[in-house]
Amino acid sequence: MKASQFFVSTLKEAPADAEVVSHQLMTRAGMIKKLGAGIYSYMPMGLRVLRKIEAIVREEMNRAGAVELLMPVVQPAEFWQETGRWEKMGPELMRVKDRHDRDFIIQPTSEEVVTDIARQELRSYKQLPKNLYHIQTKFRDERRPRFGVMRSREFIMKDAYSFDRDVPAAKASYQVMAGAYRAIFDRFGLRYRAVAADSGAIGGDLSEEFQVIAATGEDAIVYCADSAYAANMEKAEALAPQKPRAAGAQPMARTPTPGKSTCADVAEFLKLPLNTTVKSLVLATDELNERGEVAKSQVWLLLLRGDHDMNEIKAGKVPGLDAGFRFATVPEIIEHFGTRPGYLGPIGLKKPVKVVADREVAVMSDWVCGANEEGFHVTGVNWGRDLPEPVAVADLRNVVEGDPSPDGKGTLAIERGIEVGHVFYLGTKYSAPMKATFLDENGKPQLMEMGCYGIGITRLPAAAIEQNHDERGIIWPDAIAPFMVVVCPIGMDRSAEVKAAAEKLHDELAAAGVDVMLDDRGERPGAMFADWELIGVPHRVVISDRGLKEGQLEYQHRRDAAATKVPAAEVFSFIKSRLQA
Repeated sequence: MKASQFFVSTLKEAPADAEVVSHQLMTRAGMIKKLGAGIYSYMPMGLRVLRKIEAIVREEMNRAGAVELLMPVVQPAEFWQETGRWEKMGPELMRVKDRHDRDFIIQPTSEEVVTDIARQELRSYKQLPKNLYHIQTKFRDERRPRFGVMRSREFIMKDAYSFDRDVPAAKASYQVMAGAYRAIFDRFGLRYRAVAADSGAIGGDLSEEFQVIAATGEDAIVYCADSAYAANMEKAEALAPQKPRAAGAQPMARTPTPGKSTCADVAEFLKLPLNTTVKSLVLATDELNERGEVAKSQVWLLLLRGDHDMNEIKAGKVPGLDAGFRFATVPEIIEHFGTRPGYLGPIGLKKPVKVVADREVAVMSDWVCGANEEGFHVTGVNWGRDLPEPVAVADLRNVVEGDPSPDGKGTLAIERGIEVGHVFYLGTKYSAPMKATFLDENGKPQLMEMGCYGIGITRLPAAAIEQNHDERGIIWPDAIAPFMVVVCPIGMDRSAEVKAAAEKLHDELAAAGVDVMLDDRGERPGAMFADWELIGVPHRVVISDRGLKEGQLEYQHRRDAAATKVPAAEVFSFIKSRLQA
């Protein structure tokens, strides 16, 4: 490919609304162009990256036995009404009507459509297992699209769906896909972790996220350096302390804490460690009547150590909270505790509440909590002596650095990541409401067991850039770079020797199947080098009159601090060896 025939369009400055590095660099490198909020055109340079990502995904999906099809972007509402998601999904689901006033959606995902295909086509156990996938445009009407293509409204995903006869077969299909995903991400050349993820309302343990490691990532990844343990923050278990509870050594006392309404402020005021304080979080659950109105509410008090944060996913698994909860209103709090938030605690309640203690709090002694009176806290609190032993104890908190690993093989560390893939065992979540059945060996109908497997195709370039960039621009891994090699001739328009050498090397590399770009635009060396460093092509060869006279060319990898002189006669084999490495 020659630059004069391609579309190279770079910018010196990023747009003002580009918040993260990937958004800035993709725009400056001419890879994307904003059309509207969360909607982007992929320019030729960016599209080449997407096509390389798609090719790797297709190869590994096909190798794993999945079969590609293409499902529509616009889907009739009745399929979503069958599963209940028409009502359950919020404004993120784009609903439209056709000229006949029929309801449709712009698909954010394709579970309903693929399940409809399966219930029509997969009638016998002899046709199972099957795994169907497509690479297709999706749309989610994000309230606040941001970070460029990282959280856009329109995006491209690969989603796959497996269909099996029973749970063991479905789990086997899941493991095949989990292995295929590792092969895919290995080929991308990115640092990533496959982490255990929470399965939500479906339950079970078969759910993994694939996270590209990046300091700017939105997700917290928990791992143990001494073992293979890895999980996202929602899934990572905070083990119960092994030490027994110490005997109380302090008398309980109502202590003035004027104007100190947070655990940190109280600890500083009382000159106590923050981990001796207990924070009170007040939740509520609602019981609805037949008309869908709130008939009765139950208030809950969750107790966590002052230096810990509540994990809402874990809280939602506590019996009684697992059907859904909300944070209590100020009037509800005043009704049950007698004061506003900031001075709450489990002692001296106005009305009974359900108390759940975090595992850590359950073994604390001589702790500090709110006195349910503004301007006061209670110090020296002990279970059994000052209030009943906690009836409900649960893992309620986010883990922190240094916590023991749940597998017992070391301590936990935390790093940031960007989710780019997810494999998930669905069970009969969609096959049951849509009556997707097959006939078993006895001729009896059985529900299909399903799994779903997604990869964010348009999110991957942004994740790769967040992980691989410097002050000059993008640094692409070879496998997904728009071009692997750029040949930069200096003074090509003035030197027949430079022009001939550049075209010869370009043609040799192209004939060998190398994705090569020849910059024949006649740009000054500084501007030419800056463009390709910004775009992030991994391998660069510079050809000049001086170098040719010396019998040498200059090679430089995008990560190298300086160029390497290579004999002109050996440059082709040298580049090939670098690409293979």
